[in-house]
Amino acid sequence: MAYDVGTVRRSFPALAQGAAHFDGPGGSQVPAVVADAVRETLCSAISNRGTVTAAERRAADVVVSARQAAADLLGATPAGVVFGRSMTQLTYDLARTLAKDWGPGDEVVVTRLDHDANIRPWVQAAKAVGATVRWVDFDPATGVLAAAAVAAVLGPRTRLVAVTAASNLLGTRPDVPAITALVHEAGALAYVDGVHLTPHTPVDVAALGADFYACSPYKFLGPHLGLVAADPALLETLRPDKLAPSSDAVPERFELGTLPYELLAGTTAAIGFLAGLVPGDGDTRTRLTRSLSAMEEHEAAMARRLEDGLRQIPGTTLHGAPERHRTPTVLFSVDGVAPREVYVALGKRGVNAPAGHFYALECARLLGLGEIGAVRAGVAPYTDQSDVDRLLAGVAEIART
Repeated sequence: MAYDVGTVRRSFPALAQGAAHFDGPGGSQVPAVVADAVRETLCSAISNRGTVTAAERRAADVVVSARQAAADLLGATPAGVVFGRSMTQLTYDLARTLAKDWGPGDEVVVTRLDHDANIRPWVQAAKAVGATVRWVDFDPATGVLAAAAVAAVLGPRTRLVAVTAASNLLGTRPDVPAITALVHEAGALAYVDGVHLTPHTPVDVAALGADFYACSPYKFLGPHLGLVAADPALLETLRPDKLAPSSDAVPERFELGTLPYELLAGTTAAIGFLAGLVPGDGDTRTRLTRSLSAMEEHEAAMARRLEDGLRQIPGTTLHGAPERHRTPTVLFSVDGVAPREVYVALGKRGVNAPAGHFYALECARLLGLGEIGAVRAGVAPYTDQSDVDRLLAGVAEIART
């Protein structure tokens, strides 16, 4: 069965308010089933996890279900799924933990294509222990981060390479499997930021070669929290700072304090919703792959319509190389109009397409956009042709002023 965006849209209460949402890269709208799952969990008897009372067992079931759902989404192992406040918080925690084994002469690699959440934690952790940071640039003309550019900075003392699976600013998708293969040949670990990739395509952590894969449910129709998937055997080798009475088991040793059960329930519901975008039989992983593949085709069609339309508007510049393998995220500027002014003007027309550098600060600087950035329009599962046409009409009107 083909992807039915009309049916999908009816599942999102927020869309009834009338705005065309292109702000998904910063946080997607949520379907009703996610809100229902959060509410039901908050309204149910629940307590800290245990096996004695019904409230304890309910909490335990919520956590187990969420780990399994995340593993199904990512092709990972449930026992290696770590939940936390955000991808940023988890990355800081893991950077500090890994840095315990680094010292002067060791090297950490970061790229200028990345969101700052996959740069600054590593830069700061390396500085704290006297390790060296190696930077990798992408090609600003195309937005491409070449595997060869990463290979050029690898050495015998490389301990970790942090790389994005997709740029949240340009949508560029580096060849992560090629990069991680080089990283592993150098004897280092690969920390992959999948926050922007995960909402747009089926993900297989093993195929990507990620030792750590970080993402954020609120970017793929879920609540606000983060998660990292890793091999449980790798996690067993790490000793994070934690409270003495807290569990030393993996993955619990990385989860500080009581987990937000309602948000975990919402995450499970979001992944279940994604699995059902296209009806069909099979286990959850099979249904997710089928549904997300169909969704990816729909989003790509909407992105092509958007890009083609923007190219036809005089004075509009698209950044990066739209024809390359990328997510349905478009970064553009309008000549003579500040990005924020475009953002505000579109907002008045009921089109939500924000402007800035979106924490991809190094990326924006290398593109020559500085601190101001540009306008970002991200296609989501609920984006339809009328949304795209509204954005194009708004940009055309703004460009004529």
